[in-house]
Formats: sequence, structure tokens, C-alpha cells
Amino acid sequence: MTIHLYFSLIPEALIASMLAPEQFGQYYSTGHKYKSKGQAIFFEVDPAFRHEFFNIDIGLKRCIAHPDGIPKNSVYISIYRVLEHIPTSALHKLYLSTAYGQTLGLSRTSSFPKKGDGLHMYQDLAPVNSLVVSAQDSQTYYESVTSQPAKFIRFPALCFVELSLGALATDPVNGAVGDLPYAFMHHLREALLEVDLTSKQSKLVHRVHSPEFPYRMIKNGIYIGNGPDLSFYRMPTHEELRRDYNTWWRSANLT
Repeated sequence: MTIHLYFSLIPEALIASMLAPEQFGQYYSTGHKYKSKGQAIFFEVDPAFRHEFFNIDIGLKRCIAHPDGIPKNSVYISIYRVLEHIPTSALHKLYLSTAYGQTLGLSRTSSFPKKGDGLHMYQDLAPVNSLVVSAQDSQTYYESVTSQPAKFIRFPALCFVELSLGALATDPVNGAVGDLPYAFMHHLREALLEVDLTSKQSKLVHRVHSPEFPYRMIKNGIYIGNGPDLSFYRMPTHEELRRDYNTWWRSANLT
């Protein structure tokens, strides 16, 4: 039976499992009997990946089927400083599981989104869970807190997602809220008014923010980087999700 390696973001962990990605996503987001529900976001890791920081081979040996033949759901190999010890080259597909166990796989793309006008909002997924607004594009934002830090704050690696601001991206004062689901709208507008490219380029909105977020608010995709290497996993458009992944899309919008 094949053993998979998964890098989970909620929480940050390296896990061995006998479950295929879709099965693992359902198990990890709903549990055994669908009593607990929560998003799961994880990467499949190259099975040949090894690093002295992790006891991967020991974890794989412990990932054995139960006496009745039922596959082993999970063996936690590490829950500490996982991201910084996994190069992006070892990551395969990224999976987004809804709170109801539907799982969508995203592939790494070779190009990044075009730089547009307006402000941005980034939710850090690992190694921290911060919410930040910024005048910087995604690549510049990543560099500013990793390889070329402008302040004392520095991470060896970072995974984050850009969330849509709608009309607030270009008009924080009078922009219509529309269907933005954020409960901290007044605070968000104030934070957006403080940032620009000439002075304060980024502003912390929440130091510790819930790692879960509405998938429909992903603006373009998810970014993950380690040192100078940054990778991008493109999110399909809403139209593509409705057309090609309708079951997942409906499940993602039930909450």
C-alpha cells in the first residue's frame, strides 16, 4: 500500500498517510464520523524527500495498516518548523479541502500574476497566521519578509494567500463593501489608508488571525517560498470552479 507524505498548513505539520490526497483531505477536514469540520490545506511531498531535521524513515515504518487491513490515516512526523526545512522543489500538488471534505488539487504554475494597480491583503498561512495589508505586489511582499527584509521581521520561509479587497483595493475610504465577508471592515479601511509605496508599505491588520478563510476570496492563488525560491499555485476563476469543479465549489460556499 502506497504511503504518502503530506505537508499540512492547518496546522503546520509533516504527516505520513496511506490515504490518497482526496481521501486524506476528507479525513483531515471532517474526522472519522463527520462530527468535526474545518478546512484543510496541504501539499503532497515528493516521497523521496529526506532531510536530517525530520525522522521521515521512522515515520514511514510506523505508517502501517491496522490489523483488519484498514489503512493508517496519519502518522505525525513533525509539527515544528516544518516549512523552513522543505524546499519548494520537493512539493507536488496543493490541495484545498472544504469543511465538508471536498478536495480540490492545484498545480504549480511557471508564471506569477500580472502586477496590477491597487492595494493588497495577504494572509500568512505558515509559519505564522498574520493578516497584512500592503502596497507591495506578492513577490515584493515575500522578499520584504524573507530574503530582503526591510525591517527586523524576517522568516526563512513563508506560505501566504492574497485575498480579494474588491473596491477597497483602489478606494479604501468610499469603496463599496459589496460581498466582502470580513467582519473587521472599519479596522480594515483604517489599515489600508496607512499604506503606500513611498512610506509605510505594509500594515499588520491582525497579529494572529484564524488560519481558515473563505476560499471564494482567494484573489489569484497561493504562494509558498523558501529562501530565494518562491512558487505560485494558481486558483481557478469562479467561472472555472462553477463549470469544472461544481461539487467542490458548492461545498466551499456552504459556510
